[in-house]
Amino acid sequence: MSISVLILTLNEEQNLPACLDSLTWCDDIVVLDSFSTDRTVEIAKARGARVYQRRFDGERSQRSYGLKEIPFKHPWVYLPDADEVTPGELRDEMLAIAADPSRPEVAFRVRFKVLFMGKWIRHSSLYPTWVVRLVRPEYVQFERDINLRCNLSGPEGRLHSHFLHFSFNKGLNAWYEKHNEYSWKEARESLKTLDGGRIDIGGIFARDPVRRRAALKDLSFHLPFRPALRFLYMYILRRGFLDGWPGYVYCRLLTAYEYMIVIKMAEIRRRDRGLPI
Repeated sequence: MSISVLILTLNEEQNLPACLDSLTWCDDIVVLDSFSTDRTVEIAKARGARVYQRRFDGERSQRSYGLKEIPFKHPWVYLPDADEVTPGELRDEMLAIAADPSRPEVAFRVRFKVLFMGKWIRHSSLYPTWVVRLVRPEYVQFERDINLRCNLSGPEGRLHSHFLHFSFNKGLNAWYEKHNEYSWKEARESLKTLDGGRIDIGGIFARDPVRRRAALKDLSFHLPFRPALRFLYMYILRRGFLDGWPGYVYCRLLTAYEYMIVIKMAEIRRRDRGLPI
């Protein structure tokens, strides 16, 4: 029993080759492309992937379309991003799960290592962060339009191995462009959380790192000086200084992203009140 793969792409000619090269063991790779204008589709087809194209209208709807509307050869589907590389240890662990039909889980979370300036950013990246990467499509639903959260109709598990995340491969200009767009979506989600007015207080102290991370994120929306607090949390409390110069730069970049979210929240509020920007 093998595993199918679904990769979402938009102009990923720089990242996709390494991603696909780490998936040569898979006999069913699907690339759902958002009409790339570079060589993404050519690269995917040359490596034997099935390519579908759909206009991108949000990560939640795009990923839901990929899992629900595209047929897969195998019951389990692995969901790497184009800038992620799958080591052999993770491959073996996932294939062992797929070969055991008695397992009750419907999804598995995986940790990852952020690589920046040739270094694993272990502390500044808030490692370990657990993300859903291996799923049974029929049991998965998504929430939020950015930094998706998964609703699972069944138990989840965790894998011991990591994948490698090369989120800066396209350069800092591309990173800023992507996060400029992300910050608009995150600003809207932040305002929804504030309007809801509910904080998972128990989750802040939970042993489950996924619940704790979500609760802390929601709490942060209610705090002043969010960008400065995020830097202090990452660089001091989480010991980002141990990552050296790359860790310091990484923390400053994420602080800038947090500031983008905050000022865009203020803009949305002013526009809603009919005030000038």
